[in-house]
Amino acid sequence: MTASTIFAVSSGRPPAAISILRISGPAAISAATQLAGALPRPREARIRTLRNRRGEILDRALVLVFPGPATATGEDLVELHCHGGRAVVAAVEAALADLPDMRPAEPGEFTRRALVHGRIDLTEAEGLADLLEAQTERQRVAAMGAVEGRVSARIRDWLDRATGMAARAEAMLDFAEEDDVPVDAASLDRLKADMDALAVEMLEEVERPPVDRLHDGLRIVLGGPPNSGKSTLLNLLCEREAAIVSPIAGTTRDRIEAGVVRNGIAYLLVDTAGLADATDDVVEAIGIGRAEEAILAADILLWLADTPPPRDDAIWLHTRADLVGREALPGGKQLAVRQDDAVSVAAVWDAIAARAESLLPRSDGPALKRHQQEQCRAAAVALSLAPSSDLLLIAEHLRVARGRLSDLLGVSATEAMLDALFGRFCLGK
Repeated sequence: MTASTIFAVSSGRPPAAISILRISGPAAISAATQLAGALPRPREARIRTLRNRRGEILDRALVLVFPGPATATGEDLVELHCHGGRAVVAAVEAALADLPDMRPAEPGEFTRRALVHGRIDLTEAEGLADLLEAQTERQRVAAMGAVEGRVSARIRDWLDRATGMAARAEAMLDFAEEDDVPVDAASLDRLKADMDALAVEMLEEVERPPVDRLHDGLRIVLGGPPNSGKSTLLNLLCEREAAIVSPIAGTTRDRIEAGVVRNGIAYLLVDTAGLADATDDVVEAIGIGRAEEAILAADILLWLADTPPPRDDAIWLHTRADLVGREALPGGKQLAVRQDDAVSVAAVWDAIAARAESLLPRSDGPALKRHQQEQCRAAAVALSLAPSSDLLLIAEHLRVARGRLSDLLGVSATEAMLDALFGRFCLGK
């Protein structure tokens, strides 16, 4: 059991109507008793008067007691629902700090203790970190899936199956002379076939877009020659004057970025300098070079030129369709856009959203993070590369695969890795 007992405001940071102070650790119940006197029965909320060691009244608060290990942290846990004024909370925290073996919690320490005591695994802890940072609906949904154990359930299933195969391999090695444990070529082939099938399943999962794409946001780059309407379209798409618009060619000299959240998806719109074959202007040349880099790196390219786009997957737009002589949609272009027609701008957003669905993780199943995909890919490679004729090597490849999957659940997580993860948390989580 963890030696120290920690406390922190877990919800309702002052000033607030109610602030909840959470106490977790071996001295949690003792500390609460010293502040509140006789405690209510477990999981029953009762009003108690809180006093410091000098007997001074601090507050009248709602007190709840949760004996371990069936708690959020796996330890004895007490919640004090106090009035949320700064002075009240500070006084209660000072009274707790004045007690033996008590100290303020570090960021993420409550969740870290939950991990240490097996109340959650590492994928669920990472999901909680993402949930605390979620800014869009899609980010929230994906994070909740991880918090609820969808990701860990998938990884545990793969780990359990790999463990079963490892047990078969070890049985063959340990009891090769026993008649009831066959080690002929057929049994090795069946074992290797099961390993290959699991590897294929895992590779199919890791080839899907990672959940990180939801947090990074999709880069939507507007490219084309000078005066093709890029800045005008950027302003129309983000519904504000993010870029300067003028009839002077070369007004945009560098990339202009504008963040937009639409239908729960984060986008980064990037206006670029107009592309030209040659220029004597050094600054313009730098802008063109950066525009070309942005076009290559774009998740989705909106191409606004009359010439064909440089990428086959670009959305080719016919802009300035409100000008005389440009009313018709030429062949090859996908959409006509007019700055005086909101419907045409909405159609561009529809095209972007349709393309975005193929770049983002699905919302109806577990979504892995990039580093989780890398570990799963390494496990799948270990399974698939195992030679079918060498039982010792099969067992070794299974050991490697199981180690990779176990790492994802936090079985052998390093302190440095845990420090980096829980450093993202706020106090009280």
